[in-house]
Amino acid sequence: MGKQALRTAAKVDLEKPAAEQDCLHNRWHPDIPSFATIKNNEVVQIECVDWTGGQIKNDDSADDMKNVDLTKKILISEKVHYLTGPFEIETAEPGDVLLVEIQDVQPFPDQPWGFTGVFDKNNGGGFLDEIYPKAAKAIWDFEGIFCSSRHIPGVRFAGLIHPGILGCAPSAEVLAEWNRREGELISANTLDRVVALPPLPQNVHAGTASDDIKEKVGKEGARTIPGRPEHGGNCDIKNLSRGSKVFLPVHVKGAKFSVGDLHFSQGDGEISFCGAIEMAGVITIKFTVMKEGMKQLGMKSPIYIPGPVEPQFGPGRHIYFEGFSVDHNGRQHYMDTTIAYRETSLRCIEYLKRYGYDDYQIYLLLSCAPVQGHVAGIVDIPNACTTMGLPMDIFDFDISPHTPAQKRDMGSCAFASDD
Repeated sequence: MGKQALRTAAKVDLEKPAAEQDCLHNRWHPDIPSFATIKNNEVVQIECVDWTGGQIKNDDSADDMKNVDLTKKILISEKVHYLTGPFEIETAEPGDVLLVEIQDVQPFPDQPWGFTGVFDKNNGGGFLDEIYPKAAKAIWDFEGIFCSSRHIPGVRFAGLIHPGILGCAPSAEVLAEWNRREGELISANTLDRVVALPPLPQNVHAGTASDDIKEKVGKEGARTIPGRPEHGGNCDIKNLSRGSKVFLPVHVKGAKFSVGDLHFSQGDGEISFCGAIEMAGVITIKFTVMKEGMKQLGMKSPIYIPGPVEPQFGPGRHIYFEGFSVDHNGRQHYMDTTIAYRETSLRCIEYLKRYGYDDYQIYLLLSCAPVQGHVAGIVDIPNACTTMGLPMDIFDFDISPHTPAQKRDMGSCAFASDD
């Protein structure tokens, strides 16, 4: 007897608002009810909306990117980061480990496209928002395993397709710890930017929760935007692709696993914030419960083993750019890898501008193409050193350093109409 068709544990409706779908939620909380049950050792398919819940359209304007209901700066709303779940995994108990084996991730056949964006500095911003404050976006068309964009011509590459978010629900104790330490960071903040996101009742979506549970989730629930050590969550690790194994701590009975934020491709760092090629689609996962796995593994945070699927570039087919803890204004910082990676990104942007791309096109490209980001040194005071490896073969022309650069007409990415 042959294998039976895989069961779909949750289906989404791309024509229906995400906030009206019972299989979705946008907060972490142990009291959000499980949407469905999955057996130990079962393989299922799970459908996901894109992380904005369908707010970004396939067009040539970035008005939707500028006006997306994110409002991260003033914190009055947040209608994003919808996850599919939670799922109860049979036999899972606190202290166990949930082994998640990613067997496949695909876009929906009737939506073979995705987007990469830069948020307006006043509504989310990005890694380089002090230099690039405007909203912009690029649409990517999928051609099997490859993608290309009318907004960033001359580029084509294979996607390292993966989920941005995998995680199990926190216990009440773990959730309280998240809120305590993030609340302390917010209270002590003297920077001219948001440093963490507190619980917020507005626009909370908690699946099938009753009104009283939904109210509780709004008051206590943790945002899904940051990853956290106790459970993983939104880690945006580009190598968690097909064939990968992820070991997740279990904190509540049934694990209450959720997944979302599917990416067709991403570069290390996802620097523009909405920087992967974001998409809606379906992920195929096998779930296995490791009894008392947290004790066995001495686990304090998730562990993963990458799969065998990765875009292949030959030896010597990357150009690496360096950055140090000296910012673009010439100010010296002490061992600051964030500053170093910003400078690394800017060196790469400067290099690619010689071929006719504008800054925003390159910013978007470095966010979603399979660039290799590394911490090269964190011991040589005062300068940490980071690198970014740019694969030369994603371009349909020679960008190697020994070939003189020829400026081309590269068009433009999409901008907001009032920019």
